[in-house]
Amino acid sequence: MSSCVSPPHLVHHRHRCSGGRLQLQALGGRVGLAAASRVPQRRRVASRAMSAEAPPGVAPADEPAGRKAAAVAEMVEEATVWCAVHGLVVGDRAQPRSGTVPGVGLVHAPFSLLPTHFPASFWKQACELAPIFNDLVDRVSLDGKFLQDSLSKTKQVDDFTSRLLDIHTKMMEVNKKEDIRLGLHRSDYMLDSETNSLLQIELNTISSSFPGLGSLVSELHRTLINRYGKALGLDSKRIPQNWAATQFAEALGRAWAEFNNKSAVIMMVVQPEERNMKTLAQVEAEGQILPDGTLVVDGQTVSVVYFRAGYSPNDYPSEVEWGARLLMEQSSAIKCPSISYHLVGTKKIQQELAKPNVLERFLDNKEDIAKLQKCFAGLWSLDNEEIVKSAIEKPDLFVLKPQREGGGNNIYGHDLRETLVRLQKEQGEALAAYILMQRIFPRASLTHLVQGGVCFEDLTISELGIYGAYLRNKDKVVMNNQCGYLMRTKVSSSNEGGVAAGFAVLDSILLTDE
Repeated sequence: MSSCVSPPHLVHHRHRCSGGRLQLQALGGRVGLAAASRVPQRRRVASRAMSAEAPPGVAPADEPAGRKAAAVAEMVEEATVWCAVHGLVVGDRAQPRSGTVPGVGLVHAPFSLLPTHFPASFWKQACELAPIFNDLVDRVSLDGKFLQDSLSKTKQVDDFTSRLLDIHTKMMEVNKKEDIRLGLHRSDYMLDSETNSLLQIELNTISSSFPGLGSLVSELHRTLINRYGKALGLDSKRIPQNWAATQFAEALGRAWAEFNNKSAVIMMVVQPEERNMKTLAQVEAEGQILPDGTLVVDGQTVSVVYFRAGYSPNDYPSEVEWGARLLMEQSSAIKCPSISYHLVGTKKIQQELAKPNVLERFLDNKEDIAKLQKCFAGLWSLDNEEIVKSAIEKPDLFVLKPQREGGGNNIYGHDLRETLVRLQKEQGEALAAYILMQRIFPRASLTHLVQGGVCFEDLTISELGIYGAYLRNKDKVVMNNQCGYLMRTKVSSSNEGGVAAGFAVLDSILLTDE
C-alpha cells in the first residue's frame, strides 16, 4: 500500500482506546470522511483517563464512559489472547533473541480491532480481476522480446534490474522452456474517492506476503463479531471467507504433483535470518544440476522452488547469491516465480501494459481487456515531458516509483519535485529508473488499531490485496483461481504502508451494500 496517502486536507487524530471516549457502537460503523475531517488536532489521551465527552462526529452515549471503555478493553484483551492461541504472531524486534530461539520473542501481529467496511460491488470486481491478471502474467512472461525491449532503458541505469535481465537473456539464448509454470500473485487496490473507482496500485509476482496472517485476521474479526456483533450492529457473515493460506499451499502441492517425482521436495528460499530453510548462499554451496536438468540441493531432488527472498538488491550481497539464482533458473525445477514471471511484476512492465493497445498483444477477450483497463490508474514513463512538468508543478497529485519491491521506496511531495528537477538537470538515462503514477485519494475513517498490546484510534485508509494462483503444465491450465485477500490499514498521514516495515496493521473486510 505504499503508493498512496490521504488528501492533504485530512487532519490527523489519534488517542488511546482505553480512554473511554468512543462509544462501542461507533466501532461497528467507522466514522466516514465527513465526520473525520472535523476532528481537531491530534490528541493522545492517557490510558486510564475517563471522559463522558464523545469525539466530534459521534453522538454521546447514554451509558457511562467507563462502561464503554471497559467493553473496548475487553475486546482488545480477547483479541490479543486469540492471537497468541491461534498463531497470529510475529517476531518482536525489541527482543534480541527473537528469531534465534524457537518460541522466544513473539508478539501479536498489528491488527485493526474490527474489519473495514468495503462495498460488495468493488469486492466482486476485485475478485473477478484475479484470474485475468493471472492469465496476463503468464502470457506476458512468454514474450521475452517484450520484456527485454520494455526494460532496456531501465537496465542501463538500474543494476538490480540489469542483473535480472542478464539471467533472462541467458535463458532466452538457450531457448529454456518452463513447461510447468506456477504463479502466486497479489494485486493491490485502493478505492479512489475522487472517481469512486477501484484502482490498482501494483501487481506482485514474487513473495506475495501475508496469506497466512491475513487469513487469521479474518477469523479473528469473525470471532469478535460473533460475540459482540449484536451490540455493534454487525453480522459476521458479511466477512468474506479467506482461504489464502490453504489455497496457496494447495497450489504448491499441485505443482509438486505435476512435477511427478514423489521423492522430490518443495524448497523455500528465504532471508539469512530465517531458520530451517535455504538461503540463496546455501543453495549455491549445496546445489547442483544433474545432466537431465534436475536440481539437487543438499542431496535432495527439488521439484518446486518458492522464493520468499530474491526481490530486493539486499538479497544479493555477493556473486554467490546471483550464482544461486542462475543455477535454479537453469534447472528443470518449477520456479515460483520464474525469472520471466519476476520481471512481469516490475513497475516498468505495469506502466507499459497500461499503454493503449498493449493488452491486445496478449489477450483476445475484449471484455477482459476492458475490465483490466478500468482498474488501471494513470501510469507514465519519465520521457513524457508534459507529465513530468505537471508532476513538478503539482507533486501531491503523483507518486514517483523506482523498480523496487518491499515497501519504503516511493517518493512523494517535495521530495518528488526535487528528484524530478535533479533528474532533468542531469539529462541522462536515470529517468528510466522510475515511473510516475497517479496518486490515489482513498476515503479515510476513524479506526481502532492494536499494536504491541496497546489500542489507539486514528484516521486511516486501507488497501485491498487479492491473491491469485496460476498453474499451467504445457497447454493444460491446472489452476487459475482467486485465492483470498489481504487487507492492510494504515494511518492516513503515512506515505508508506508495509505491515512488516511497521507502517500498517492487518485488517479484514466487512461487505456493505453501499
